[in-house]
Formats: sequence, C-alpha cells, structure tokens
Amino acid sequence: MSDKRVILVVEDNEANQALVQAVLELEGYRVELAASALEALDHLRDRAPDLILMDVQLPGQDGLSLTRQLKADPATNAIPVVALTAHAMTGDRELALRAGCVGYIAKPIDTRTFGAEVRRYLVDTESDRHMVVG
Repeated sequence: MSDKRVILVVEDNEANQALVQAVLELEGYRVELAASALEALDHLRDRAPDLILMDVQLPGQDGLSLTRQLKADPATNAIPVVALTAHAMTGDRELALRAGCVGYIAKPIDTRTFGAEVRRYLVDTESDRHMVVG
C-alpha cells in the first residue's frame, strides 16, 4: 500500500488529462482520472481521494453542479475540490467558491507553478486533519 497522496482529476480533454497527470506524478502524487461527472462518482464510490481537481466545463453534468452535489453528500463533503477552467471570466472564482470549491486554477496550467498550487491545497487539508484529530 502506498502513502502517496491521491488526486482525482475530473477532466474530459485527454490532452489536459495527460498534462495534469504528468505534472502531478512528477510531484509524487498518485493520479486517478475521470472524464465526466458519472466517472467521478464511480471513482468516489470506491475511495475518497485527498483532493479533487474539477474541470468546470464537463460534458453532461458540469463541474460546479457536481461539486455542489459532492458537498451536499456527507460521504464526500470533506474532500477538497479545486476548480479548473479555461474560461477565466470575472466572477468565475466566486461561482466556484459558492459551489463549494476551496480554490480555483485557470487553464492552461503553468507547469512550473502547478505543483506548488496543488500542494497548497493539500497542505491546508493536512493541517485541518491535524486540528480535528488532536
């Protein structure tokens, strides 16, 4: 069994999936991929990742709607979700935060800083866990 942190990447674009996966694996994370809300929900039935990177524009159910669904479910509401979007418009960050995301990263990702951005959200969840535990 590995103690690598697990990140679920919910992204329908295969090129974006491959880039995000490559960067995160170089940073030492285990990456699981889902191309739709349904695939993400299937992954979450089996186990909870340490973090979800959620594309806002998914086919079918969009990423913010899925985030609201996850936050309403006691089984998944503690998993931090970070929104990923290529359409960084004014107000998008606020919409993502209102949906329950802990943060927001614009695409295309900057491969030089992406690992540090993701690590910041994982560090926050690590401290929260320590505060709850003891």
